[in-house]
Formats: sequence, C-alpha cells, structure tokens
Amino acid sequence: MNAEHSRIGWIGAGRMGHAMAARLLRAGRDVSVWNRTRAKAEDLVDLGAQLADSIAELADRDVVFTMVSADADLLQVMLGEGGLLRQESVPGIVIDSSTVSAETSNTVREAVHARGSIFMVCPVSGNAKVVKAGKLSIAASGPEETFTQIEPLLSDIAASVTYVGDGDLARLVKIAHNVFLGVVIQSLAEITVLAEQGGVSRADFLGFLNRSVMGSTFTRYKTPALVNLDLTPTFTTKLLRKDLDLGLAAARSLCVTMPLTATTQSLVQAAIGRGHGDQDFAALLIEQARSSGVELKPENVDVDDGLSAR
Repeated sequence: MNAEHSRIGWIGAGRMGHAMAARLLRAGRDVSVWNRTRAKAEDLVDLGAQLADSIAELADRDVVFTMVSADADLLQVMLGEGGLLRQESVPGIVIDSSTVSAETSNTVREAVHARGSIFMVCPVSGNAKVVKAGKLSIAASGPEETFTQIEPLLSDIAASVTYVGDGDLARLVKIAHNVFLGVVIQSLAEITVLAEQGGVSRADFLGFLNRSVMGSTFTRYKTPALVNLDLTPTFTTKLLRKDLDLGLAAARSLCVTMPLTATTQSLVQAAIGRGHGDQDFAALLIEQARSSGVELKPENVDVDDGLSAR
C-alpha cells in the first residue's frame, strides 16, 4: 500500500473519530466516512470527505479505520449484519483505534485474517480537543512491515506514534495508560480538595502544580474543568469505568496485583451511582469533596488549558 495514494475508509465519527478523521482530511487524504448517525459526520464534507450510506461502501477502500465506543460496537461494524467483513471484498488493512477487550480484539483479528487482510491495533491517548491541537499520541501493534506502510497516515493524526510490537500489545499499552489516567485524576481530586480546605483556591493550587515538575499536559488540560466545575464530557465517567474494568481483567489474567486501581474503580463506580456516568470524569472532584463534607462552587476563572492548535 502506498500511503500517499491510499483510499481511506473511516467508521465512527463520534467526538474522537470525528476529530481524527478531520486531521486526515486536512492533510489532503482521500477519506470516506460512515457513522451510525449520519448528521454527526456531515460537516466533514466541507473538509473533503465523502459520506458513505452503508459500511459496505467502504469495502473497496485500501485501509479502513474504526473508532467506536465499546466491544459490542466493534463486533457489530465488523461482523454484524452489513458489517465490513461480511462484504464480498474487504480492505487490505483494518486499523482499530477503539479501546476494547483482548477477547473482542482477538475475535476481530481472526476474522480479518480469515479474509486475507491485516489487522492493526492503534489506540490513542487524548481527547477530541487534544486531537484538534495536534497533540494526540498513538500506540501501534501488528506486523511491523504494515506499521511502516501506515505510519504516514497515523502521523497525520497524531504528534507521537509509537510501535510497541506485534499482535495486541498496543491494546495493553492503552489499557495501562487509561488505568493510570483514572488513578491520577482521583489523586488529583484528593489533593485539590485538601488544598482548598486549607484556604487555597483551586485555580492557584493547580496553577502552581502545572508549573512544577509534577505538572503535565493532562493536569493542564483538566484544570479548567476542575476550577470551573465544567463537566461537559470529553471522556465520560462510564468510559473510565470500562477501562478500569479492562485493566483489572488484564491484571487477573497476568497475575498482577493492582490495589490502587481496584480502589479507584470503586470510587468511579460510586460517582456513576450518584448520577455522573455521562458527565466528564472530572466529576470525581465533586464526589471527593462531597465525601469530605465539602460543597464546591465554580470559581469562574479564565484558565489556560495548555492546548494550542498545531
């Protein structure tokens, strides 16, 4: 496959998929997009996308990306009625960027290989705003020679692309990454409430933290949500629970103890039980405060999230 002239199919134009497909289009790639809710993808036409009315219309593409929310969604778009792998012809390369279980990934990989195609696992780190800022990271696994072919496409989407080995290894890297995300946001919630109870505003405390050696891209871009209690979802609490569950399942299979992860999963579940499931996972701050007898209020401060478009 010649990446410069490849015809790309894209399945899934939710928050992340839409932003990722847009970067390919802005790089001048030939992209045809299918989304279950067509209206959510229609503005991509302005960037040069073709909209597919069915997944079947993507079957003759050179490479097809999938970016969907959960195991059931990936199985449906690949193997369900009208799915990509149920067509007469199939793309030579299928790239999945979803976060799903190893079992589902293996099922899809076997089905792709049975059709004579190659399956690449390329999950991502970041949210839609990170994608738009050009600061996304991708971990990739699968045949190395295929990775070399698709790397230019991945580099159109992400600032950092790391090949981690064959098979499903990138999936494990992503799950470990999101476990860390969960533990970090819970810890960040705890110390932020601690500082506020001592008389330090959230804006001042997080501003200090972001300029210290402990600050990161993550702490900076979550700061506006934590300061102003904006729970507009970039990554929902339910999705974080899903990834923590995947991490604990991987730990069981590999005989690894993960006590911090188990505790965080319980706290995330409690936040969902209190109605935060479809809100941004920054809701953990509100629940941490509530468990300490504190009711937080938005500080209404203009805070830089550290992201600027590339």
